[in-house]
Amino acid sequence: MRVQSLLRPIIAALAMGMAALPALGEVQLRVAYLRQEVERPPVLSNLDPEPAGLGLDGARLGLEDNRTSGRFLGQTYMLDTYEVAIGGDLEAAARAALAEARMLVIDAPAEAVLRIADLAEAQGALLFNAAAEEGALRDADCRANLLHTGPSLAMRADALMQVLQRKRFSRLAMITGHGAPDLAYAEALRRSAAKFGLRIVADTPWPFDADMRRNASQEVPLFTQDFAEHDILLVADEIGDFGRYIAYNTWSPRPVAGSEGLVPVAWSRVVEQWGAAQLQSRFWDLTGRDMRPRDYAAWAALRVLGEAVTRTNSTDPATLRAYILSDAFELAGFKGRPMSFRHWNGQLRQPIPVVTERAVVMQAPVEGFLHQRSELDTLGLDAPESRCTAFQE
Repeated sequence: MRVQSLLRPIIAALAMGMAALPALGEVQLRVAYLRQEVERPPVLSNLDPEPAGLGLDGARLGLEDNRTSGRFLGQTYMLDTYEVAIGGDLEAAARAALAEARMLVIDAPAEAVLRIADLAEAQGALLFNAAAEEGALRDADCRANLLHTGPSLAMRADALMQVLQRKRFSRLAMITGHGAPDLAYAEALRRSAAKFGLRIVADTPWPFDADMRRNASQEVPLFTQDFAEHDILLVADEIGDFGRYIAYNTWSPRPVAGSEGLVPVAWSRVVEQWGAAQLQSRFWDLTGRDMRPRDYAAWAALRVLGEAVTRTNSTDPATLRAYILSDAFELAGFKGRPMSFRHWNGQLRQPIPVVTERAVVMQAPVEGFLHQRSELDTLGLDAPESRCTAFQE
């Protein structure tokens, strides 16, 4: 009798939890993963080669996670992969993928993502951008059938600026590379610095094309000698060309942040709290390497679909989209708080770890940055700023 009385509330709680789910039936969801290979610009060092399965490996782990829970719920998940070589016909591959699956995870540059979203075959489908960080995709160039599981450049820049403000690094100097990703990141940092009341006192392009592996200790001090007094040095070097040679070589001894040193990221191997170590371990067992931000965005896309299918017991794109954008949707993303989508532009709200190579320094949004809806909306484009009209009912 004593055992029965102890079990009774547990059984009641389980019954209530099952009642909250829709009536279960056999459902099958086929997802396509489409990757466009891009030419990587030449850099001074090849110490950080890009893994062959970058992005796709995250989708594979998301598939396994969905299958683990789906096995008990009558759900079947399948993943098709499409790889397009440099110069290949991306649109033809997208049409082939959409002919088989109405859910598509895209790893491609921003302009390619828009071309896919605008295909006639993509209308009525549900697409996930897992790589392109450009703000325009979440702003004037948004598409109603396109959601974003990776953070925007603005979200990453805002995360860094919140941390710098909290640490009272108010005077910033910045060095910017010449690649398009470098220029875009530098512009995001400028806007974010103004947003949070920080001042960029020196803003200079990287002037060298010499081999810094031999010359950094001579050239970098002279290059930074005339910078105005600053608390921290920002480096916008997203292609990984020169940034590694800046730290400890500057004229004034200052910490480095941005693309090197203190870096805002969607994910890092040093994230260990909130169950993240378990996710890291499962990814390592699957791939033999650490999870990277693009892997995390692809994993999140698969898990978003798995969560939506479980809650709606449907594979209809319109039904899933409506639930994903609703206030009822939440994704446990191993970052300490539930993640959800911004209904005005399809961006996944998420905390941004600000890390060094060996540790998490702080996670944004930083305590004290308040918002009437969610503190997560202090990162990136907020609703009043958005020029996206595709999501308006």
